[in-house]
Amino acid sequence: MTVDKCHGQAISIEIISFIVIDSLSMSVASYASLTIQSCPRSLNTLLDCNRRLNFLSKSGRLSDARRLFDEMPHRDAISWNTLISAYARSGLFPDALRLFHSCPQLHSSSIPWSSLISGFSRHGRAADALLLFRRMLAAGIRPDPYSLGALLRACSTLPSIIIGLLGHALAIKSSLDSDSFIAAALVHMYSKCGESAIAGAVFASVPIEHLTNRVLWTAVISARVNNGDHFSAMDCFRLMRAKDMYPNQFTLPSVLSACASELALGFGQQIHAVAIHTGLDTNQFIQSSLVSLYAKCSDITDAKMILESAEHDDPVSWNSLIVTCSRAALHEVVLLLFLQMRQRDIKLDEFTHPSALNSVASVGHLFNGCGLHCLILKTGFTNHQHVGNALIDMYAKCGRPKIALEMFEDLPHKDIVGWTALYNGYARHVSHESALQLYCLTRAARVKPDEFILSGVLSSCGELTLLELGTQVHAVAIQLSLESFRSVGNALVTMYAKSGCADEARAVFDSMSWRDAITWTAIIMGYARNGRGCESLPLFDCMVREGARPDYVTFIGLLFACSHNGLVGIGRTYFESMEQVYRVTPGPEHYACMVDLLGRTGRFSEAIELLYQAGQAADMTVWKALLATSATHRNIDVAEWAAKQLLQLDPSDAASYVMLSNMYSLAGQWTKVAQVRGMMRAKDRGHPRAAGIYEKVREMLERVRAEGYVVDTKWALQDVTREEKERGLAHHSEKLAVAFGLIRSPKCKPIRVYKNLRICGDCHSVMKLVAKVYERVIVLRDLNCFHHFMGGNCSCSDFW
Repeated sequence: MTVDKCHGQAISIEIISFIVIDSLSMSVASYASLTIQSCPRSLNTLLDCNRRLNFLSKSGRLSDARRLFDEMPHRDAISWNTLISAYARSGLFPDALRLFHSCPQLHSSSIPWSSLISGFSRHGRAADALLLFRRMLAAGIRPDPYSLGALLRACSTLPSIIIGLLGHALAIKSSLDSDSFIAAALVHMYSKCGESAIAGAVFASVPIEHLTNRVLWTAVISARVNNGDHFSAMDCFRLMRAKDMYPNQFTLPSVLSACASELALGFGQQIHAVAIHTGLDTNQFIQSSLVSLYAKCSDITDAKMILESAEHDDPVSWNSLIVTCSRAALHEVVLLLFLQMRQRDIKLDEFTHPSALNSVASVGHLFNGCGLHCLILKTGFTNHQHVGNALIDMYAKCGRPKIALEMFEDLPHKDIVGWTALYNGYARHVSHESALQLYCLTRAARVKPDEFILSGVLSSCGELTLLELGTQVHAVAIQLSLESFRSVGNALVTMYAKSGCADEARAVFDSMSWRDAITWTAIIMGYARNGRGCESLPLFDCMVREGARPDYVTFIGLLFACSHNGLVGIGRTYFESMEQVYRVTPGPEHYACMVDLLGRTGRFSEAIELLYQAGQAADMTVWKALLATSATHRNIDVAEWAAKQLLQLDPSDAASYVMLSNMYSLAGQWTKVAQVRGMMRAKDRGHPRAAGIYEKVREMLERVRAEGYVVDTKWALQDVTREEKERGLAHHSEKLAVAFGLIRSPKCKPIRVYKNLRICGDCHSVMKLVAKVYERVIVLRDLNCFHHFMGGNCSCSDFW
């Protein structure tokens, strides 16, 4: 006989059907005693056989136990129950059920039923345990604390709050709810079902005289830890000790886990002292928990001391330290510990290798990573899922995406972790376009994305300003209930901000229940780059008030906002507070923003002085800022000096050549202009719809002239006639792009243009008028910021 399997809903119906029956009013058959018709000597022999049978069963020698059982001249209920319980504990359910049904006299006792139900529950066969419990009630057997406890454990495994509530009702009806073991099972069940309040109420209802059961206290502490209520778990342990209750080997790991989660090193050290006092400090699980506590609290010395003082080298404890150090980014420590494990001949397993590979990838030691790969091949862990994914991640992070792809293709099972590792590798070392193609493959393969890959995809959409795809991914996140993850929220804010949708970015920001420094930085930077810098500054004050610490990128957004709004005094205050208040060392981006801020307001002597202070931080970004602002203010000497510095740093930079050409044009050095322009090739007319685009430009310019537009030829930096200057300005790339947008995009959608140089003043004037006469919204992102053109105005207020 086998117990039929079922699923949660069917179980609920069947359990409800038997609960309706007044199980306690059933007539319970008396337990048919299996008497022995033998002499006292036979009785002594039976007792000896039962003792031997119990010893063999508990030692795991089930074959010898069965042989002894078959050879026994006489058997009583103890004999049968001992072997049935042994089979059930070992998961040998066909043998246990066969033995149970071969002796019908046993069916009237709750003992074998409880053994079978407990065995099914212990081995994860919760549905079978529930059905067997139902049949026990149907047979008229009153539940005892053991069978009811097994039922509640099965409810915890499913988990099923409905069946758990019915089990609780049965416990009350059976007057077993005050039993400390049943209370412990109820607390555990409600905790697993996410009902921590009910679990607490059950514990509070236990009579004081029953609060001497360590199992109950351990269940309560574990429940609070599992629900993230770590400080409450520590308080519960204090109360337990105040009642002179000593913990066991299951209590201490839960309390230590709470201490590690809250970095409560002092309290954890007290728990360590309790473990030493009770002689439990040599327990492997407690040692592993202690190692994890000290490692998470950055006390690597004590963590290693516990490992080295252990009587035996325990791989679990070593792995605990390695995993914890890996998560804490102590990668050099991880590699050293891994080497020590090899030297001490400690067994490496599927938990050791991924942590070591992660540390190798994080520090970029490809050579060591290849050595680890060889070791993994030698020890046969290549096809293990976690190890395979870690190898993909290592090769992807170390800049070997092709090898990562080969490893991925060799995996027998391709899960989302492997896809994510491969995606991130392609996004970082190949291109965002290739990475997005991988994401499309995951959708085609019907792989359910998680929060990690969606965050990566949204980041790629932001970098490529693929708003429509980003919006689709946002919909996927909502569909899969992943938008509540902070990493996804941060990526959404960044994606919308980089795509010129500051309002949508703010909507996502406002919907997030928990914001970190990345969240605040994303919205501050988003407002700054979308011409709304004045709105980003108050957000910084809110960020500081809420306890989020500004970082390197936060100050880039703040200084950028100041530079594009002419806020010199405020910008200086932020810049000076970086090191003095927040211990953030200014980098090239910060110096570039400050040079831009000072240069825009004509303070070139201060800008040059700051540039000299930057020292090694003065890279091309800083020099480009100086060149751009000096060209705007017609400061030819500074512009020429900055341009020469740029070309020395990178002779192949295209933007530098363009700015250099413009600078020479401003200086009237037309020979040099021709030389620079000769190095650059025009590609304007390579588009298949070029004729239509140029015709649309002609129409567009006619309509804006009717609104008062006059060509500003000072932006045509060439020594040619006025007519040729006007023709050249008419065919600037941003005008061509807007003309194409007017042709192809529907009127209800904004026209989005992305340019790798700063927009010229003539094009800026045209964009404002085009937005007005065509009644369109134009979003143009140039080298510095977003320009939102609407109704004849721009978001930058003509200050860019």
